[in-house]
Amino acid sequence: MVVFDLIERMAALLRSEERRKCTELGLQPVHLQILDYLSRCNRYSDTPAALTNYLGMTRGTVSQTLLLLMNKGFISKTVDVMDRRVIHLSLLEDGKIVLQKARSSDLFNQAAILLKENNVDAYKDIFADALTSLQKANNSQSFGLCKTCRYFTKFSEGFICGLTQEPLSENDSERICQEHSVA
Repeated sequence: MVVFDLIERMAALLRSEERRKCTELGLQPVHLQILDYLSRCNRYSDTPAALTNYLGMTRGTVSQTLLLLMNKGFISKTVDVMDRRVIHLSLLEDGKIVLQKARSSDLFNQAAILLKENNVDAYKDIFADALTSLQKANNSQSFGLCKTCRYFTKFSEGFICGLTQEPLSENDSERICQEHSVA
């Protein structure tokens, strides 16, 4: 099998598990995807526009889904203090709880154990390269970890984004960013 055939099969297994967990929790897969994204993104990427870009969905679909998740008490919206045109999304406690329930999966736990036993960390670069190739072929942003970006700069007093020239917290550096550029 070609690498991409294997990736597609893995993705199908993951989608199947995701649908099963969502059914148990009364959610749609897109709800879980949004909650997961918001749990992992940094302050540059917690906007409806970034979320729309990350999911590859229409603004209307994302907007309607965000309203539903707000009504369920899973997320909140706040206006940016510096730029009142920007809306930030955040995960509320109930959203964190339902996300944790959705994440605790025997499939993933068993697979993680098997990967560790088989020293699969050695293949991490292959998966990263395949992801990068897919993103380039799709003309999509990388949404990588901030600390792996070419603009990420570490100083003795902390971190700074070389693109925005703004200081970064340790928390921001450990999260995904829409402005990510492969180093």
